[in-house]
Amino acid sequence: KAKGPQGKRITLKMAKNSIRVNFSGRRRLDLSKMGITTFPKCILELADVEELDLSRNMLKKIPNTIEKFQNLLWLDLHSNQLDELPKEIGTLQNLTFLNICNNKLTTESLPEELNLLKNLKTLNLGLNCLESVPTTLGALKELVDLGLFDNALTTIPKSVKNLPKIERMNVKRNPLRELEEPEEEIDTIKRIEKLYLVEEKDLCSSCLKMCKGERDELHKLEDMTPSSSKELSFPLLLTPNSSAKDNQEEWRVR
Repeated sequence: KAKGPQGKRITLKMAKNSIRVNFSGRRRLDLSKMGITTFPKCILELADVEELDLSRNMLKKIPNTIEKFQNLLWLDLHSNQLDELPKEIGTLQNLTFLNICNNKLTTESLPEELNLLKNLKTLNLGLNCLESVPTTLGALKELVDLGLFDNALTTIPKSVKNLPKIERMNVKRNPLRELEEPEEEIDTIKRIEKLYLVEEKDLCSSCLKMCKGERDELHKLEDMTPSSSKELSFPLLLTPNSSAKDNQEEWRVR
């Protein structure tokens, strides 16, 4: 019976030709975007590489033989069809980067052994099916960057929020009530913090012109609204807010 698409077959020669040395001197085995549906057994012969990229394939399972890659510092498995991870991933003690976003992982399918990755600095779990974050991830004391976006999370455990070195935690597009910020009320009234009342003779020509313009605007508003009581008149005073200072003599000299 057919077992679904077989995907591209990776040979040892192809894998060797896919090894690149990056600027930091690490050897990266890049098998991304190859149409792979099953983990290539032949790459176990290259288990001494420091970086392994199997992203953007159609992998449904990572075998327990992943433990052979003890030199791995960087592992990218994003954009596959993984619905579980082997507990042996916890033996990769040198890992500093692990990207498993955009898969089909649930909270139950995350192995508890993830908390053994004591040197992990970046962990991306975004775009999965997580309903909660394992509290055991609080053991990852070196974690700096944590991706939890696009899941079904309703809360983040304190053990994770209080990680000592965390700098970035992306939790966007989760139903997290605890992180919702209350909307600020918009004050539609323009309020005046300070109000100075001065006589016309104490203002320079530019300030006088400005104040008269503002007074004319106020008069226009007054004409548009009915008056319910007799208004007091202060003919020698201008409002509102001028730029005059408390010490009028000092202000005029300047």
